[in-house]
Amino acid sequence: MKKRVQGFLLAISLIGLFLLVKEADAAAKTTITVATDSDTAPFTYKEDDKFKGYDIDLVKAIFKDSKKYKLKFQTVPFDSILTGLDAGKYQMAANDFNYNEERAEKYVFSDPVSKSNYAITSSSGKTYKRLDDLSGKSTEVLSGSNYAQVLENWNAANPDKKAIDINYVSGTTGITSRLQHIENGKIDFILYDAISSAYIVDDQGLDLKVNQVEEQIGGETDGLEYLLFPKDEEGEKLQQFVNKRLAALKKDGTLAKLSKKYFGGDYVSDL
Repeated sequence: MKKRVQGFLLAISLIGLFLLVKEADAAAKTTITVATDSDTAPFTYKEDDKFKGYDIDLVKAIFKDSKKYKLKFQTVPFDSILTGLDAGKYQMAANDFNYNEERAEKYVFSDPVSKSNYAITSSSGKTYKRLDDLSGKSTEVLSGSNYAQVLENWNAANPDKKAIDINYVSGTTGITSRLQHIENGKIDFILYDAISSAYIVDDQGLDLKVNQVEEQIGGETDGLEYLLFPKDEEGEKLQQFVNKRLAALKKDGTLAKLSKKYFGGDYVSDL
């Protein structure tokens, strides 16, 4: 009996020691706070108050079993994500971010994590496939987004044509709300990525038409999605860690698996 009690006490002591070591290891890890607006399905959204989406599961896979980092996701209005990176509140941003030169001056990009074409969503009775088709039409955009920049550039390059009516909205007016504004006649179209547009229209049962843009917009980075980091020493270290893990996840098929799960197809193997 005495030996049995001693064995039980030893087991309890070992469990306690294991828990203490585990807590110490967790405390020693660097917390990476990932900013996301939780309103850009299927890239990032919430379901039963849990973070979901391609970007979310991808980031989890990247940091899985990391001995150096631990993750924390935080919902942030889209137009506050980058200012939060600037202020050091977040160490990483995951929100279907595209590349542009203005961002590249201030932030560090991961290797691309998915590729989607631009698409124009309109009422079911209208078809817009080129930017010229949008002349004189109205839309809503988030200031500073790639989609806003594309439309602003078209207006600047076509002073002889009727300008696209660009209405700037805050990050609290999510893409789902903006698409609903087409259905109720408030605006004519939304320029957005094809994956998200088709997903939301189908998920919400909206009577809208999604057409991929037939012309090339931008350069080699057109349609590519990235994770973002602050442009400093820590941000660059994190970028290197993420890129190394991305290469491994692409090789083992994890990226393709997540793409098929959330996008309904393989949007990663050709990256």
